[in-house]
Amino acid sequence: MKVKLEVANTVQTCCPVHVTLPEQEPITVDQASELEDLFKILANDTRLRLLHTLARVEEMCVCDLAVSVDMTPQAISNQLQRLSDRGIVATRRSGTMIYYRVIDQCVIGLLQKALCLLNDSEKR
Repeated sequence: MKVKLEVANTVQTCCPVHVTLPEQEPITVDQASELEDLFKILANDTRLRLLHTLARVEEMCVCDLAVSVDMTPQAISNQLQRLSDRGIVATRRSGTMIYYRVIDQCVIGLLQKALCLLNDSEKR
């Protein structure tokens, strides 16, 4: 399959390319911008550790999450709020306790793929 590239309103044929995802359209500028924002939220070691911890359990309270990553509950709450604002985690209140859970299953898959990439790169 030849890929046609539009450059300044002219069509150029480039080298042959084997398309591995023929049903997948290229991402748009807007989608790339949204992904950039998402990756900025995920590009934080504390949030990644919290997400991984939550991905391994059904739900967890803030105080237990704080212990799991060796931080204060206030610091954890701030990080969890960023994930909540993005729609990645949700809360449930029981009395004075607030429980968090991952609601975006794609994030769990993304974490698994990221760890796979990390493990593969360590093997090389």
